[in-house]
Amino acid sequence: MILKKPIFVFVIVLLFSFVIVAGCITAIPVSPPENPEMTFVSSFEGGDRYLAGNYTVILLEGSYREMGRQYGGLMKTELLAEYAMLTDALEDRGYTIDYLRSYAASGTPFQPERMKEITRGMAETTGLSEEDISLLYYGPALYLSMPAGCSYLAVWDDYTVNGSVVLSRNWDLPDFMEPFNQYYVLAVYRPTDGSNGVATFGPAGSRPETLMNSAGLFIADDNSGLVSVGQDDRPDMISEFFRLMLDYSDLAGLKTGVLATRPNLAWIVDVGSPEGAYVFEVGLNETKVRTGDGVVAAANHFVDPNWDLTTPPEEHSISRYANLLSQAEAAKGSIDAAKMMQIRDVLLTDGGATFRHSILEGYLYSSNHQVVFVPANQTLWMKVVDMDWQKVELAPLFAM
Repeated sequence: MILKKPIFVFVIVLLFSFVIVAGCITAIPVSPPENPEMTFVSSFEGGDRYLAGNYTVILLEGSYREMGRQYGGLMKTELLAEYAMLTDALEDRGYTIDYLRSYAASGTPFQPERMKEITRGMAETTGLSEEDISLLYYGPALYLSMPAGCSYLAVWDDYTVNGSVVLSRNWDLPDFMEPFNQYYVLAVYRPTDGSNGVATFGPAGSRPETLMNSAGLFIADDNSGLVSVGQDDRPDMISEFFRLMLDYSDLAGLKTGVLATRPNLAWIVDVGSPEGAYVFEVGLNETKVRTGDGVVAAANHFVDPNWDLTTPPEEHSISRYANLLSQAEAAKGSIDAAKMMQIRDVLLTDGGATFRHSILEGYLYSSNHQVVFVPANQTLWMKVVDMDWQKVELAPLFAM
């Protein structure tokens, strides 16, 4: 039977209204034009999930509770699987869930309320408790039973093609951390309270150690290689990164924020912006600041000669630090993002600073993830070991 036109129009409108009320997706959103390689996957309460190449990207917007709910809803399958993997492995080592929850919870009291709201939101949409979310947050740190590595190289002025700042970092870990690799996500937070947008890259739900913001600032960490007694009445330095990215919009402000933070442990903190870059050697009672004439690098030891240290640095840290500076010098005047990725792909055994299933102190190590970031246009290249580099334009994602 052929429907008369008015009835046909009414049916179409009714069906369209029903779909909207039901909350179903009626049309797949168009991939961001500045990121044509990103394909839409799903939505949840105003948050969106994409694939950029083989990497998961989630865009979150709203209050911190709302962004937490979106994170949990979009990544529920991965978060539950990662939680099961983590707790099963740690229980096999003799730890109880109650102990793990208690240990993880002890690291969160000094977190800003905004971060706690994200945790509450994630708990609401995953079915995990807030204590379980905290356990996931510290999951890699709990799972890791030997020192991590990491390194940083920043160049600008005469070292780069057009004088712009080009930043890079490696997150170096033993290969037995590979179970986390399948859960990597680039999470882009767009808070509606006037704070900066923040992008984090790391395993889902875990403490982010590589962060960028909508003002073009960058922050990451390197293990200091120092054994120090923890200060229980001080915040976890790495947890402070998210707050710093939300609150600061220029290099001078970020520098002040880092200098004003007294951490629970000694760390090396790497920061950069369109203006330049710093390395902070953060001790329990003093912080020393390093920069350079167009280049600055860091590995896993304090370099400033004014430290009175009794523990000598590991040889591989000295080598990686020296190799990064040597590579930057050899490429002076020609470094852009593509050249920086080439530098970052050179293995330690070939005069670089990268591990790829390399023997170190009797264990296999890899640069678990790598990042190259150009602050001026907020262009990110990210890589997980054994995968390809993937480009993502962050500026349009912050603006969407």
